[in-house]
Amino acid sequence: MRHTLPLAPQFYVTAPQSCPYLKGRQERKLFTALQGEHAAKLNDTLSKQGFRRSQNVLYRPSCAECNACFSARIRVADFTASKSQRRVQKRNTDLTRRTRSPWASEEQYELFRTYLDDRHADGGMADMDVFEFAAMIEETPVKSRVIEYTTPAERGDIRGPLTGVCLTDVLEDGVSMVYSFYAPERQATSLGTYIILDHIRIARDAGLPYVYLGYWVPGSPKMDYKSRFSALEIYRGGEWSPFDPAKDYQIDTHPLSTDPIAEQVAQISLPDTRPE
Repeated sequence: MRHTLPLAPQFYVTAPQSCPYLKGRQERKLFTALQGEHAAKLNDTLSKQGFRRSQNVLYRPSCAECNACFSARIRVADFTASKSQRRVQKRNTDLTRRTRSPWASEEQYELFRTYLDDRHADGGMADMDVFEFAAMIEETPVKSRVIEYTTPAERGDIRGPLTGVCLTDVLEDGVSMVYSFYAPERQATSLGTYIILDHIRIARDAGLPYVYLGYWVPGSPKMDYKSRFSALEIYRGGEWSPFDPAKDYQIDTHPLSTDPIAEQVAQISLPDTRPE
């Protein structure tokens, strides 16, 4: 008789540090290593439970006295662009998309540094050097792509300058936007929003049902843009549910709203090792 055994990754918790989204709060993450022959299966399974990938690690917020971070995704089939989002699409029609393997370039790093210095000079990634950037792009045990956006080429050039980049994972049920950055001068054209809209097109063309956006944090101006997309779902209470703008999601910052770490780990569903 053949028995099917679940994968048994070890889970750990980071030390508390200042929250980058809500002032005066401390953040803590629950994480596990992403490696080995079943890495893709583990990534698919935990992504459906609110986890995100960073290089060869899967993590999910697990703060001691706050539960305000919600993993967010868009239902591609039900998404309808708003009037302002349609204007964003028109303002960025000059861009050309190019899909590449996850390999870092000097041009990407230069754009990344410009973006950080302008938008996130005091953030946790502000001190990343070129080697750490290369690791972020290249150290992936799953199917990943680098989506580049360029402006029209000048006369005699092969292609135009790099304007936006998104590191994207391809999951069994969607695409996951791991990290994106763009030229600060394109903020006026809402390029960040455009990259999300383009990933909705990418997922639709590939027949994938979801675009995973990362975390939405109510009360954080940095994250407010995610709530403006229709057909948005958030992972709350162990399940995905439609985002309701009328709800007060900030109630989840109550200190009794977070389960103990042991209970959180016990509630995680793990994939099995059944041969495909």
